[in-house]
Amino acid sequence: MHRLIKLLILYMTYNQIVSAIKKKSYFPVYFLHGNEAYFIDQIVKCIEDSVLTESEKAFNQTILYGKEIDHKAVLDNARRYPVMAERQVVIVKEAQELKHIDKLSAYFEKPLDSTILVFAHKHKRLDKRKAFVKILSKSDKVCFFESTKLYDSKVPKWIEGYLKEKKIAIKASAVRLLAEYLGTDLSKIVNELDKLTINLKEGEQIDKNLIQKNIGISKDFNIFELQTALGNRDTFKVQMIINYFIANAKNHPLPMITSALHNYFSKLYMYKFLTGVSESEAAREMGVNSYFLKDYKRAAQTYSKQQLENVFTVLKEYDLRSKGVHNSSLPHSALLQEMLYKIMHLPTN
Repeated sequence: MHRLIKLLILYMTYNQIVSAIKKKSYFPVYFLHGNEAYFIDQIVKCIEDSVLTESEKAFNQTILYGKEIDHKAVLDNARRYPVMAERQVVIVKEAQELKHIDKLSAYFEKPLDSTILVFAHKHKRLDKRKAFVKILSKSDKVCFFESTKLYDSKVPKWIEGYLKEKKIAIKASAVRLLAEYLGTDLSKIVNELDKLTINLKEGEQIDKNLIQKNIGISKDFNIFELQTALGNRDTFKVQMIINYFIANAKNHPLPMITSALHNYFSKLYMYKFLTGVSESEAAREMGVNSYFLKDYKRAAQTYSKQQLENVFTVLKEYDLRSKGVHNSSLPHSALLQEMLYKIMHLPTN
């Protein structure tokens, strides 16, 4: 039974951790690490806001910064007893900069119950082979959480969930536009979503017009519309979007375009092999909203498997050229024109 409880602790999700904190169920140590800063920041904020009252914080909440201290300072603060409060909170921000963090192993094994010690180890995951990491992961006194970046395919659903909590609806086309434009950086996504929702009332819906007005993403000339135009082999629309991208080059760097197109054509290529499955199964396998499956179905009829494989070759070539690997002397605007021309004029197989 003890092992089962430990396994449940080890695999606590972000939502479970936040929920437990709000219910005043705490661990003596929270070690939060990983490449996605957003979840780490939110857990830290939840602890800062929820554990102590405002009057208790003056003497019992300490913020340390990893690059300014050493492990001894962490121990000195963690081993103090709270003043006129049940517990104290010690938060180590920028913990990835803390030297000799492994020398805290003994404390991780037997932490003080009256201290909540929090490590925000951002932008970097720990090496789980190290001895002190094994101690962290095995101790039932430690909430050991790895914050991982969302896959591209998970971002639309995450956006919908975030807005649902605010009781705000969003059209599927608007979700896809935001996901394609903003990428997987959740802090950036939340910042833009908050801009969108600040003046909205409960029950109102976000659409592409609202996004264009508040964020500045063109509802007609964006990476999502470029994908659709390429899928339809619509030469005129592709050229219009190219012209817009070139005129607004700062917001449309070529590496970002090649990455987004690679993602799109990868899903299209996957669709070519999903024969004999239902539409819902195909959408799930591809990681797309079933609402857009008809677009992939239509695009799949205009590209053969061989042509799609050739698209990947073209995208790889121009991604490398945009990064100077082949010492290309052409500006990105010319490379973009050339790349999309080749995709639109693939030989018929």
